[in-house]
Amino acid sequence: MNYTLNPLNINWFRSIFRSSTNSEHPERIVKLLTIKQVAVRIAMIISAVEFFIMLVFRAIPHEADTYSEAVFDTALLAVLSIPAIYLWVIKPFVHARDEALAQISQLAYVDPLTRLANRRLLSNHLEKAVAGSVRHKDHGAVLLMDLDRFKPVNDSHGHEAGDAVLVEIAERLRSIVRSDDVIGRLGGDEFVVLIHRLGADERVAREKASQIAEKLLNSVDTPLDFNGTTLHVGASIGIRLLGFEELDMETAIREADIAMYRAKKAGRGCAVFFEK
Repeated sequence: MNYTLNPLNINWFRSIFRSSTNSEHPERIVKLLTIKQVAVRIAMIISAVEFFIMLVFRAIPHEADTYSEAVFDTALLAVLSIPAIYLWVIKPFVHARDEALAQISQLAYVDPLTRLANRRLLSNHLEKAVAGSVRHKDHGAVLLMDLDRFKPVNDSHGHEAGDAVLVEIAERLRSIVRSDDVIGRLGGDEFVVLIHRLGADERVAREKASQIAEKLLNSVDTPLDFNGTTLHVGASIGIRLLGFEELDMETAIREADIAMYRAKKAGRGCAVFFEK
């Protein structure tokens, strides 16, 4: 079964991230009001309200002097204009600003190409996973996956094809990994899968981690079609089982990386556990 990659989807995705800056909808484009739009809207509101007040003054007979009429005009203008300015200018501006700030905050934790967790977010999740494993005596695992034959794709078909492959691989990983587990991209063609709740028994935990790794390898090994050209990449995976000891992000990644290079030396397309 071949997967077809559309390069236009990659360009569209990039443009969205260049244009947007909602944690739930990172693809939404935030449109902030410009200074000109704010000025025009305020001027239109004030002009319309003042025109209405003048019509009222002309339609209703009164004997107020010029000073009293000016004071009454100003008070009415403020009472009628402020709600309109709030609803049409201030509220949408503040909403768009808050949404933009939320998107900027989200982008600090997300890889812009694949929309997977970046190293910073992975570190946060790993810290929680290690604490949970120690507290509940429940194993987890860090799976470090490096793509095989990815460089020739970039060299022969260009970076657009390489980016399309990375986006497609990310989607395949999402389709396999459980929703409560975490997928991230360290950069380049390296991905990390953080697995929770593999059980208290180490042998069972290893079996489960191996099964997940096998699914990931089989998924990545499926050819992709890019502009009529079949692209074929594979992967090697290093597995660092999370036991009941304290462990930091850098150590876990480094040891998973050691296991991953052992997998490459073993012939690629396989998963190897880190052994001390």
